[in-house]
Amino acid sequence: MKEVKSPRKPLLYYYCIVLLIIFLFNILVTPLLSQNQVVEVDYGTFMDMIDQQDIGVVQIEDTQILFTNKEETQAYKTGPMEDPTLAERLHDAGAQFGRIIEEPTSSLLGWFLTIILPILIFIGLGQYMSRKLMNQAGGKNALSFGMGRSNAKVYVPSTQGIRFSDVAGEDEAKESLQEIVDYLHNPQKYTEAGASMPKGILLVGPPGTGKTMLAKAVAGEANVPFFSISGSEFVEMFVGMGASKVRDLFKQAKEKAPCIVFIDEIDAIGQKRSTGGYGGGNDEREQTLNQLLTEMDGFEGNTRVIILAATNRPESLDPALTRPGRFDRRVPVELSDLQGREAILKGHAKKIKTAEDVDFHTIARMAAGASGAELANIINEAALRAVRGGRTIVNEADLEESIEVVIAGYQKKNAVLSDQEKRVVAYHEIGHALVAALQSHSAPVQKITIIPRTSGALGYTMQVETGDKYLMTKEEIENKIATFTGGRAAEEVAFGQITTGASNDIEQATKLARAMITRYGMSEEFDMVAMETVQNQYLGGDSSLTCSADTQKEIDQKVVELVKTQHEKARKLLEDNRAKLDELASFLYEKETITGEEFMEILKGGAQQ
Repeated sequence: MKEVKSPRKPLLYYYCIVLLIIFLFNILVTPLLSQNQVVEVDYGTFMDMIDQQDIGVVQIEDTQILFTNKEETQAYKTGPMEDPTLAERLHDAGAQFGRIIEEPTSSLLGWFLTIILPILIFIGLGQYMSRKLMNQAGGKNALSFGMGRSNAKVYVPSTQGIRFSDVAGEDEAKESLQEIVDYLHNPQKYTEAGASMPKGILLVGPPGTGKTMLAKAVAGEANVPFFSISGSEFVEMFVGMGASKVRDLFKQAKEKAPCIVFIDEIDAIGQKRSTGGYGGGNDEREQTLNQLLTEMDGFEGNTRVIILAATNRPESLDPALTRPGRFDRRVPVELSDLQGREAILKGHAKKIKTAEDVDFHTIARMAAGASGAELANIINEAALRAVRGGRTIVNEADLEESIEVVIAGYQKKNAVLSDQEKRVVAYHEIGHALVAALQSHSAPVQKITIIPRTSGALGYTMQVETGDKYLMTKEEIENKIATFTGGRAAEEVAFGQITTGASNDIEQATKLARAMITRYGMSEEFDMVAMETVQNQYLGGDSSLTCSADTQKEIDQKVVELVKTQHEKARKLLEDNRAKLDELASFLYEKETITGEEFMEILKGGAQQ
């Protein structure tokens, strides 16, 4: 889509015009008026005034001689003559050699043209700008310059516009939006059947999943103008400005119908209205929301103006905004599955040069849970790594390393661990991998490293599922908790002491154990009773407990028991396979980074289940 720039000019533009006019008056008009004072005389008169010592200032030029009388009240000019002694006679007559400073005209016309007229022009332009800016601000009583304008970016149809084919990994969302495109192309088909299209479509999903790109793809497929504005742009310091911007946006949309209006991050103005509190900011936001509700209700069924909005917080929107008749349809734009991630990676990889043997399926499996924006960043990081290596072609190792950069950060090349610390980290990471491998229903180990990362991790173990998983059994979650505790358990088995390296493992294990009890109903004591609710599911999934203090205490006890049980299980597995633990840890200590295949080759044979 090609953006249409607004024809409005900044305030500085008008001031520059005024200054230019004044400058031209001083350069062109004033000298012309001044020249009207210069009296032309013959050369004889000039010689007589020299003899009478009546010359004040003289300026000799190639084409003329300018001079004044002794009192410098009148300027004269005469033509030049071949006179070698002229300069000496002028000096003897007391004349001063210099530039003639032409006095401004004293006539009424000159005074008007040089002083009054520029002032009148300046005042006139000021009045014009004031009226124009007041109109832009939404009326005669507007309080600021241009704040009533919507400032929406307008895009017109373009052959280079984004299409549905450019958006990978969101097949369900594209299918839901395809109907909107068909309606904009063939509205009579729906009118004849008595059907009407949704007035508003709400795109919801985590950050980076392509909500804005989908909205542009709808406009590109429909080949109609596209208005784009962020919800935060409606929020102004002065009350009423946000509502004025909403009116201006919908006015422009009606003029360019059929078109699409896209409001990004609509939760900035669409949050639920509170019943209490009278803060000025809240009043302004609520007025803006009320105006938006009114404008959406004001659309007739045949206006062919479609409203698209995107948000990461659908639960915070006002019910009046999401009711049927306004935002009739909610389209989830979720994280892509394995097939979608592979398609997204291949799409972004078209912009760079990649080796022919790159397995994007493996890369997609390693990038489980990544959004479209993160996948694009992985491709870019791989290209940057190739350039740093002096290559122009990206290989699979570059892509794998870029995933590690996104997950754990860059390698800390200046971090030097002591031999003892390095050995502890090796046992810690092998503990994770060995516990995972000795349990059933655990994801295979892909890579183990003890190279410190900028995220603070001194090493990590990467496990990669063979495919997407949408459900987890109680046994699988318990095994995952045991895997988290495997690092600490390995330190206990090998050294008989513990370190601070398991802090993140403890946090992850505790979260899983608490979720089993409070959200998943996987405890006999509480059965299928929800003890906490999840808020902002697309922004980290914050949760809050909804039970009494006594129940919370009991939950804490169950969480401790669950984690402790899995910790004991992990330690028992490592003690039973101590020889493999030592062998694998020594191998990792020497190599620093090993693959899952190398790990399994050493593990094969002799491991006790």
